[in-house]
Amino acid sequence: MDLGSVPLPPGGFTIGKKFAFEAGHRLPGLQPDHKCARQHGHSYEVEVVLTAPTLEEPGFVTDFGALAPFKEFLDTELDHRNLHEILPFEPTSELLAQFLAGWVIQNLQPTIHGRLVAVLVRETGSSWARFDVEGQ
Repeated sequence: MDLGSVPLPPGGFTIGKKFAFEAGHRLPGLQPDHKCARQHGHSYEVEVVLTAPTLEEPGFVTDFGALAPFKEFLDTELDHRNLHEILPFEPTSELLAQFLAGWVIQNLQPTIHGRLVAVLVRETGSSWARFDVEGQ
């Protein structure tokens, strides 16, 4: 088979990169008897999803290495912290995903080829929240 004869369909490209950090929190806005109102911790996974209609050389939406500042931010600002003590909002996964999307848009997006589509925050193996960016 001539591999050069395979047609390349039109469309866009999407990539994702996962990051991890450990942190504790509580949700003081809940009823006192709710388990999440008490201090507890998670091994958070954060996935950043980027898209682009075209690729930059050598064929990337964005070089995964260009996302290193995001990992550095997670490590220095959020890892092994009490999120309810440092974040200016109730540290739910939903609001954390929105906040992290804002950080990526402000600090990374001006320097990379790809456009942020979404940020997914996973607290456990079976629960997650996703913030989808509009109008970028």
